[in-house]
Amino acid sequence: MASRTTQTVVHFSSAFRLPGFEAWQPAGDYRVDRFRESSRLAWRRVDAFIHLPAIALQSSAQQMVQLSPAVDAALENDLG
Repeated sequence: MASRTTQTVVHFSSAFRLPGFEAWQPAGDYRVDRFRESSRLAWRRVDAFIHLPAIALQSSAQQMVQLSPAVDAALENDLG
């Protein structure tokens, strides 16, 4: 089965909180990776991750956080 990853940058104009996190994330640009697999008919979204912290913040520690399907769909609609 073939797979592909697409990277986009999403912008938050104000601080936000991700489900399952107590800490607020600062406003800014964030990279989002979406993983898809192909079936015989179409590409199917498998997973999405957001990279923390924001792109502009200088930090030695970075992490990828899995987005829930609802949050990912909302972000994709905003980019739409």
